[in-house]
Order: sequence, then C-alpha cells, then structure tokens
Amino acid sequence: MDNRTYKILIADDNVQNVELLEAYLAELDCTISIAADGEETLAKVGQDKPDLLLLDIMMPKMSGFEVCRKLKGDPATRDIQILMITSLHETADIDRGVEAGTDDFLTKPVQKQILLTRVKSLLKVRHLQSELERTLSYLKEVEGRRS
Repeated sequence: MDNRTYKILIADDNVQNVELLEAYLAELDCTISIAADGEETLAKVGQDKPDLLLLDIMMPKMSGFEVCRKLKGDPATRDIQILMITSLHETADIDRGVEAGTDDFLTKPVQKQILLTRVKSLLKVRHLQSELERTLSYLKEVEGRRS
C-alpha cells in the first residue's frame, strides 16, 4: 500500500466481532471507527468519509444489505469499498450482497490472513480510484485552460 493512512469503518453490533476485527487490522496503517447499527453506519460514513467499510449484514435498525444499497446508490459514497462480513453463508445471501453492490464478501468466522489480504486489495482499489479521479480532474483543468 502507499503512504496514506486509510480510514476503515467497522459496522457490527457484536462487540466481540468488532474487537477481533480491530485486532486483526492493528498491523495496518489505518484509522478505525465503529458503528453498531445501520443508521449509525450511514451517519459515520457521512462524518468520517471512510475508504473501506467492513459491514455486517445482520444489524439493528437497518440491515447491511440496505446500508450497502444506500451507499452505492449515492454518488457521494458509491466509491467507498464495502466488504460484507457475515455469518450468513447461503448462495442467496451472497447474491443479495452482490445485488446490493458489495465489493467483496467474507463469511464468519473470519481468518486473519484472508481478511488482511482482502482489505489490502480493496484499499489498493480505493487508492487507484482516487488517483484516477485526481488525474481526470487535472486533465479537465488543463483542457479548460486551453479553451
């Protein structure tokens, strides 16, 4: 990964799951925030602008599927990488996650190396998206000067 400190939001209503994910992510250079339900997740996304969301599906107030659909449907948040982490493991659940717009999917119990590999990969994608946005913005500015 690059030199940037990434922001990761963990959305899970189970304290033990959150603590485990935080411990697994401790070796990465990132800032971690936590949300305990779907509504709080949306509020924290608006406030913290995370690069990556580790999203539990079964949460109070609003499911992870709904949260994902809302974030991916909003131009301001659609580029946030979402990794759904759930105890659901039926093919239909994975299909629902993909339809909601998730970028990746892990089932519990989560293995540390698999989680870290997926997180690093998704943060790399986020970094490349940001670089592309900056480059396109610069090109637009240069073309505007020529006109």
